[in-house]
Amino acid sequence: MRISNAAPPPPDAEADRSSRAPCRLAIVESHPIQYKAPLFRRLAADPRLDVTVYYAMIPDAARQGAGFGVAFEWDAPLLGGYRHEVLRNVARAPSVVRFGGCDTPEIYRRFREARPDAVLVNGWVVKACVQALAACRRLGIPCLVRCEANLLRARAVWKHAMHRLWLRQYRAYLAIGAANRDFYHFHGCPAERIFWAPYAVDNDRFAAAAAERAGRRAELRAGFGLPADAVVFLFCGKLEPKKRPLDVLRALEKTGSPARLARSVALLVAGDGPLRAECENFARNRELPAVFAGFLNQSRLPDAYAAADVLVLPSDAGETWGLVVNEAMASGRPAIVSRAAGCCADLVVEGETGFAFECGDVPALAARMNLYTDDPALAARQGKRAAEQVRAFGLETAMEGIVAAARSTLVSPKA
Repeated sequence: MRISNAAPPPPDAEADRSSRAPCRLAIVESHPIQYKAPLFRRLAADPRLDVTVYYAMIPDAARQGAGFGVAFEWDAPLLGGYRHEVLRNVARAPSVVRFGGCDTPEIYRRFREARPDAVLVNGWVVKACVQALAACRRLGIPCLVRCEANLLRARAVWKHAMHRLWLRQYRAYLAIGAANRDFYHFHGCPAERIFWAPYAVDNDRFAAAAAERAGRRAELRAGFGLPADAVVFLFCGKLEPKKRPLDVLRALEKTGSPARLARSVALLVAGDGPLRAECENFARNRELPAVFAGFLNQSRLPDAYAAADVLVLPSDAGETWGLVVNEAMASGRPAIVSRAAGCCADLVVEGETGFAFECGDVPALAARMNLYTDDPALAARQGKRAAEQVRAFGLETAMEGIVAAARSTLVSPKA
């Protein structure tokens, strides 16, 4: 089906307003997110928009680390380069990972005062997003949604019915990928109101970091305790059930004899979380060549990609996208990705940018890992193609979709 990134021709009475005035766009988020800050800076610099980002909270190190297994603060700037406000969060237990942890009833008052032309929310993940939609409905402000939902996870019929009713409340729909676009189509969202705004990372930053580290591969591997000449697979993310890190370790065990593993293969695990102890015990008991680097902040992530040959993302359908695949491919690395992950259909071109496999099929994952150990040059060949593939999933493309969706409200009747 056709995906539109252009508004329909405006009525004559509103054409001048649409062509000259920037669209006042309010964006509602639970908290500053490392992937979104570069996009917000680009949106703020675009003369077609006047952007304000409303945050439900600024988490401290402990709340920021929820699910990561360690308290931390991001070492990349997340609040500079765009206008933002922090709303009063009245939740008894503020949290960025629970629906009720972001409760901001004052959002109605702020919208009534600011009168944005449109509001963008990232679905219904926290209460603040639902409160923003309710405020938009009361004030007659068009609400746009950029959610992560897809059809890769089985749902009861009644849930589909609820989604269909819920989605009718939004003026336009931002598709982060093919699986998310299919979700909108399935639930009856009009094709002309679906705008392509793919999930993206700062491709240029990761590409530049990879180029700067290209001559330091041996040094970086030594720093992680990895063999200089091995084929290195990388698991990067939280060590939690939905990401299935134990599947990678089980597949690693099947890639050859202990002698071969010690000589030619290694796994770098970059991340922390509730499954870390279990993963470490599994690797230790089976004498697997796995290195657990722990949580790596933004400035250290490029080191992991430079030291590795191939990313492995074995997640279940709870992985509604998987931005580590964008990062790896922007760094010139192919990826082995579970077909349950939201990004798989968009970023994995079978045999060219990596390989796909059915979630939970450890022998199939091991077989794909063996393709790289049998042909060590394969990763480099696919890495070049992966870097080309991910260019279509860039911040500029996402920005254009958001701009088009927001400005379409200037020439449409208010909801």
